[in-house]
Amino acid sequence: MANNTVTPEVLWAQRSSKDDPEKNFIYLTISVPDVPTSNLKLDLKPTGLTFTGHSDTLKKTYHVELEFYAEIDPAASKVNHTARDVEMKLRKKELNEAYWPRLLKDTKKAHFLKTDFDKWVDEDEQNEAADDDFANFGGMGGLPGMGGDGGFGGIDFSKLGSGAGMPSGDDEDDSDDDMPPLEGEEEEEKGEKAEVAEDAKDAKEVVSS
Repeated sequence: MANNTVTPEVLWAQRSSKDDPEKNFIYLTISVPDVPTSNLKLDLKPTGLTFTGHSDTLKKTYHVELEFYAEIDPAASKVNHTARDVEMKLRKKELNEAYWPRLLKDTKKAHFLKTDFDKWVDEDEQNEAADDDFANFGGMGGLPGMGGDGGFGGIDFSKLGSGAGMPSGDDEDDSDDDMPPLEGEEEEEKGEKAEVAEDAKDAKEVVSS
């Protein structure tokens, strides 16, 4: 299982608030495709996290350890597992209007860590930004302190919402294939069929004469 261990890509974004805990969080995504729930282990603590996951299909073991810039509240944090990644909404422990200057305590650049530009909002524009959708996210269960028993830190992903452990997005990507033709396209198609039928009729009359 440890023959091919790699560090997964980690994406992050954040929001901050001095008076609303729900708007004071880190959005963290660990990209680990084809890793089933049974092969996941997460140990989340106030100061950081350790993640390990194994993909039988890709024959890869993913492992990453993060030490956060400041403390988070594991009990108030949320998680969502999909077929492609593990997403987390990590509640910052300290209410503060200012953003964290970086995700990690270490100032050295981590090659696997990238800004999640799909979710990033500049600090001075976050109050105007639309609220994030965390409908598929569930609680962290018994964390912290339950990551050493070989399970996913005490988290039961089957009970964390409709998105937990389910394939994400693949079916939606193909949904356009079943779309009905637009009204104009349908009329045009009927016209083309009528022209073909008329041409066939004319050709038949010529042969008969």
